[in-house]
Order: sequence, then C-alpha cells, then structure tokens
Amino acid sequence: MASHSQAGPLGPLTVHETADVDSSSEQYAHRFSGRVGRWFLRVQTQATLACLAGLADGATVLDVGGGHAQIAPPLIDAGYQVTVAGSAPVCGARLEPWTSTGRCRFDVADLQHLPYDNATFDAVVCYRLLAHSVNWTSLIRELCRVARHRVILDYPARRSVNIVSRRLFDLKRSIEGIMTRRFSLYGREEVAQAFEAAGFRVADEQPQFLLPMALHRLTRSATFARAAEWPGRRTGLTRVLGSPVIVRADRRPQG
Repeated sequence: MASHSQAGPLGPLTVHETADVDSSSEQYAHRFSGRVGRWFLRVQTQATLACLAGLADGATVLDVGGGHAQIAPPLIDAGYQVTVAGSAPVCGARLEPWTSTGRCRFDVADLQHLPYDNATFDAVVCYRLLAHSVNWTSLIRELCRVARHRVILDYPARRSVNIVSRRLFDLKRSIEGIMTRRFSLYGREEVAQAFEAAGFRVADEQPQFLLPMALHRLTRSATFARAAEWPGRRTGLTRVLGSPVIVRADRRPQG
C-alpha cells in the first residue's frame, strides 16, 4: 500500500486519493447490477440506515468517494441532506440525476484534505475507498475531522475468507471482470485504534457476508445467495467472520 507522501527529487511528492475514479464508473456499477448486485446494495443500505438511526431529521451527510451512487440515493430518499465528495469531476457523472435537480450536492475535493471545516456534517459515510486508500489511517482521521457525530465506512476484514483472496485473485477477476482491483485487508482492532486516535470510538460493526461476494455473483441467483448466507447469520458466524464490515464510530464525549 502506498504512503500518502513520498520523497521526490524536488521534495515531498503528494499522492492523491483517486480510487473513487474507478468505483464511480459505469463499468464498476455493472458489478452491482442484476438481482445479486441489487441484493448486495439492499444489505448495504439496510446496514447504513441502521447506523444512521438516531440522528435528527434532515441531518447532513457527507459521502466521501461516493460517486458510485450506491448509498447517496437511498440516503436522499430517507430525508438526509447529502453531499458527495469525489476526487475528480468525472466522479460525479452517475449522480447527475440527483445533482441536476438540487437533491444532492457534488464537490470535487482532495479526499485526504477535505475542503470543509471541522465537524461540518452530522455524519460521514465512506464506502469502496478504504481498501484502496493511499493512506488509510490519514483518511480515517480526515473523515472524523469533518464529522460532528458519526463516521460510517466499510472495509474488507482480514479475519474472513479474504485471507485467501490473493491466491484466488485471478479467479475473482475472471468472475467480476477487469474492474476487480487488489485491496488491503484490515483487522478490527487496528481499525478501532485508528478511530480512537481520531477521537472516535467504534459503536457497532456489521459484517455483511460470510461467503465471498464473487461466489454469489457467479451463481447469479439472489435467492440462492440469501439461502447460502442464512446459516452463517443464524449461527452468528457471519458476525465473527463476515466481510466487508460496515463499521459505525461515534465521536467521543469531551471532558
């Protein structure tokens, strides 16, 4: 994983957070099409709305790297005031139906140095980005800086079937296509420590799937996927070994 800053011949070279360019593309969106893809997004949406529960009506939410338009539309429909920050203008293309009608705002920004004051938004959401981040601890720190109450993000867990992901990468790419990217894995403790260092505390974790998402895509059956995941949910195994994990962190009270 690359660091945020590297030494160059003329001094420090800044490495920008641009993984959202790929995840904001129509080609990437195809991975979440069809019945299985829509089921993936329903699971994600349900978990996200549960993590946001308790905030005031019309709360402000910043979706960092959210040009994939996976979570902004359902948040808008739920009554939240949504701003999406993307690393390039192209990242706003899939949001045009909402930005063009004033239902959502899109800002081009350096995702490691967001152009907002401290605690600007009631909550900050960040999906499909941490696993490809140039500096994941710095990214978490920045998400926490601009969040007044809550940060919600997802990450691929090390303690899961992802442990063999590198060996199965070629198979995964054959199923998902060229938009499949290598990604970093994280332990729950190190993620919790990164939040603690930023003044937040993990309040909830919701692992989404016990079996690899690529396997579910291969079956092309949401019915089969739900049935295959049911034993893990029923026994609690998904809670222990599931991935990706959606984590909610709350700002620690001061004093």
